Amino acid sequence: MARPPKIHAVVRPPPADLLWLGLAVLAISTSGPMIAACAAPALAIAFWRCFLGSAATSPWVAWRRRNEVRGLTRREWRLIVVSGLLLGAHFATWIPSLRFTSVASAAALAATQPIWAVLIARMRGHHVSGRVWAGIALALAGVLLLTGFDFALDPAALIGDALAMVGAVFMAINVTIGQEARQSVSTSTYTTISYGTAGVALLVLCLVLRVPLTGYSVNDWLLILGLTVIAQLLGHTLINKVLATTPATVTSLAILFEVPGSIIIAALWLGQVPPLVILPALALLASGVVLVILSGEEGIAIEEPAV
Repeated sequence: MARPPKIHAVVRPPPADLLWLGLAVLAISTSGPMIAACAAPALAIAFWRCFLGSAATSPWVAWRRRNEVRGLTRREWRLIVVSGLLLGAHFATWIPSLRFTSVASAAALAATQPIWAVLIARMRGHHVSGRVWAGIALALAGVLLLTGFDFALDPAALIGDALAMVGAVFMAINVTIGQEARQSVSTSTYTTISYGTAGVALLVLCLVLRVPLTGYSVNDWLLILGLTVIAQLLGHTLINKVLATTPATVTSLAILFEVPGSIIIAALWLGQVPPLVILPALALLASGVVLVILSGEEGIAIEEPAV
């Protein structure tokens, strides 16, 4: 009897998806520097980012996708809402991390997302090759080395490191569930409901903790708007778009390239030039990413893409 084909957690994405992922990573790379430059409360930034993102796409969905929204099954609603709650949890942990640690460290630790995505895929029974595990191990070694440097420079930065790591876990689960939802739900419908759910959850959190939602400077409002349009609407929406045809593990790996992008932007804009001692850590992380992506195997995707 012939053996059933292995289900691979990492496969090479279609060429068009590589283009979308590249643009998404560039957009998302602006997130950390803009948040670090904004003086508004971290949780308020998270709320406005999600609320404005959902508000911007709601008219389009109400006009062009209202029949799809009405026809969503109970399972689809559950997947989208849970995904939105996880997105809110990601922002509620990762954005505050930038108040305690540098853009470089927060971005690098958020980049551990693919490690968790691979573990999730493996727990679901999908195949992960030895070369992929080797790449993940290299990336993890880089992250551990980076965290050690942070502790040596400022022990308090470990609070930010921990928040960034937890945020990475939330995002890995988010993209995995999002991939499930995107098999039958359009990008615009999915993102509008997901962002809206995250916004509602963050609003409740802000109200409970009495976080001020107004009274910011014009510069802070411009940064929040820029964060919403560039990182949220462009970056995360493109990530959700490719989830329809590319496995969550691959999108998670691509997002790792946010690290050098954020570091360069933070250095040029904010003057946050990372110390040379972290370069070996970043090199290890980048080497692991390249190895994992180049080790992608042609196989059966985690889910069949939606038409």
